[in-house]
Amino acid sequence: MTSTTGSGKAVVYVVYYSMYGHIAQMAKEVVRGAKESGADVKLWQIHETLNNEILGKMHAPPKDTSIPYITAADLPAADAIIFGIPTRFGNAPAQVRTFFDSTGQLWMEGALRGKIASVFFGTATQGGGQETTALTTYTFFVHHGMLIAPIGYSNPAVQFDMSEIHGGSPYGAGAYAGPDGSRQPSAKELQVAHQQGKLVADYANRLKAGTTSKPVGA
Repeated sequence: MTSTTGSGKAVVYVVYYSMYGHIAQMAKEVVRGAKESGADVKLWQIHETLNNEILGKMHAPPKDTSIPYITAADLPAADAIIFGIPTRFGNAPAQVRTFFDSTGQLWMEGALRGKIASVFFGTATQGGGQETTALTTYTFFVHHGMLIAPIGYSNPAVQFDMSEIHGGSPYGAGAYAGPDGSRQPSAKELQVAHQQGKLVADYANRLKAGTTSKPVGA
């Protein structure tokens, strides 16, 4: 299925959940990259499921209320969706899984079939699950019949660089927050996020330019 905006440009959604702001920073860089490819890009955030009392005890800063909250009904308008997901025990957090669970009607309708999907992520530590977060998110994409778009080694200058610790992998851009959350995304991590947005938006533009009808079986 393709978007119905009629602009001729691919529509790219960057959809993130961020408790402490690390994924939010990465998401904004993904948006910048996607815009460079000439796509119509919109930034969304996923609803919080914890109450303010619990968030206060976790020392979570307030959310940026200027970023709209996504609902399942918003997703079909996109040609590509790039998800930003922090890691909880090597997997997506409950907030993201709750959102995924809300897409059952879209699954029944095949509303996301043929749309491009990609993911970037963040962990506290090097072995904290950057790749497992991507892999376990892929099951959501597969059940919806989405086209998974990893980044491969599209930014070798950074991805092969061993001069400093940095997140990211062929699965997508990644950031390390440190055990106490004090480490912010580095310049290299943000550079890969930028590359991911640009790459996925380019895929979406090319796919939309060559697509004039719904996929077979849609």
